[in-house]
Amino acid sequence: MNQELVLYTNPQSRGRIVRWMLEEVRHPYQTEVLEYATTLKAPAYLQINPMGKVPALRHGTVVVTEGAAICAYLADAFPEAGLAPAPTDGLRGPYYRWLFFAAGPLEAAVSNKALGFEVPSEREPMIGYGTYGKVMETLEGALEGKQFLAGDTFTAADLYVGSHLGFGMQFGTIEKRPVFESYYQRLSERPAAVRARQLDDALIAERGREPGDA
Repeated sequence: MNQELVLYTNPQSRGRIVRWMLEEVRHPYQTEVLEYATTLKAPAYLQINPMGKVPALRHGTVVVTEGAAICAYLADAFPEAGLAPAPTDGLRGPYYRWLFFAAGPLEAAVSNKALGFEVPSEREPMIGYGTYGKVMETLEGALEGKQFLAGDTFTAADLYVGSHLGFGMQFGTIEKRPVFESYYQRLSERPAAVRARQLDDALIAERGREPGDA
């Protein structure tokens, strides 16, 4: 199998999360930058992701979409990077829990809040996340007094949760609680996080800003 890694992204998208993950993995990869108005919806890319969204990752003949799935895939594909507990480690449970908590309840609650949608109290049982407030309280409790979410080492779960907190607090969709701020500050100072920001920010400066999100 051809082990070439290709990141399909736009520097103003959730592709920044996967860029950080790839920098943590430290395996050579190529970057295909897609533009919202043209190549993102072109037939060639729709063969990679019919949703016409980024990020997507190609590893040889394997294609993975969805940020959390890509992070989990890379952590397992490159175990030498130490970004996931071993499958037999009891910390694998918390690792999966918080990685997909961010991909499910956290992102849904934050997106709905940003759109001005509030779940009617009588409908809370049918919504996976319940309420925005409960999601924030749950995540704050998970981070209280801890450096990381799954044991004593940084994992892909921290990268994914931290990315959402960073974006949310930057754009005002997640409230700035001290626990969130201190957690994200620690993570954002990691060398791989700094490299990833520099790479994507340089692309933005080179291409100019483009409205939209994917």
